[in-house]
Amino acid sequence: MRIAVVSDIHGNLAALEAVVAHFKHFGVDQVINLGDSLSGPLLPLETAQFLMAQDGWIQLAGNHDRQILAHGTEVCTDVDELAYTQLSSMELTWLKTLSPTMNLGTDILLCHGTPTSDMSYFLETVEMHGARMATRKEVDERLGATQAKIICCGHTHKPRAIRTSLGQLVVNPGSVGLPAYDDATPYFHVIETGSPDAHYALVERIKDRWIASLVSVPYDYEAMVKLAHARGYPDWAQALATGYMS
Repeated sequence: MRIAVVSDIHGNLAALEAVVAHFKHFGVDQVINLGDSLSGPLLPLETAQFLMAQDGWIQLAGNHDRQILAHGTEVCTDVDELAYTQLSSMELTWLKTLSPTMNLGTDILLCHGTPTSDMSYFLETVEMHGARMATRKEVDERLGATQAKIICCGHTHKPRAIRTSLGQLVVNPGSVGLPAYDDATPYFHVIETGSPDAHYALVERIKDRWIASLVSVPYDYEAMVKLAHARGYPDWAQALATGYMS
């Protein structure tokens, strides 16, 4: 079994189309989208329509998808509100059908953040001086009692694959559509990949063992950079053009 795993598209349809074109060459058996698909100043409506047309994809909700549905409350951020204004009732109804977690048999657990929270980092830890890779003990604690052999998570936009103390594989495919960002919770920190490329993961089961490949796909990002600038988000433009926040 070979699975393409995407996450954190954030309305970047150009990056998503490049990723899909790339993994089609590998004859994947399943596609999984871990959420945060639409939020941002790019193309939320067009991205939603593309995703809704994909028969057979397994699609989760991320925290920003949930926040879009909280339109008009303090939970809904400016980029969530921006996405909301471009969506029709059809796309919003589709968002409501998505779950933040899912089990595929006994082998695979899917979540946007961690198994218990769409807002928590799984493979990174934020401290006063910034973000760092999580320790094995921290990963074990966040995994809890889950017995799945492979766990796919998103949220942090950082491509990474870590083994738990029991040998389980936790894979974050990185972000399809936003290769860098900063955040103030719980302390100010920056996540950067250092590349404007779109990211995804290929995971496959070979003789009862799971193997992960983290893939970086170049695409024509200039149109998305111009769109971010035009909508008043120079920080997004910087991230999209470089994979850095400064």
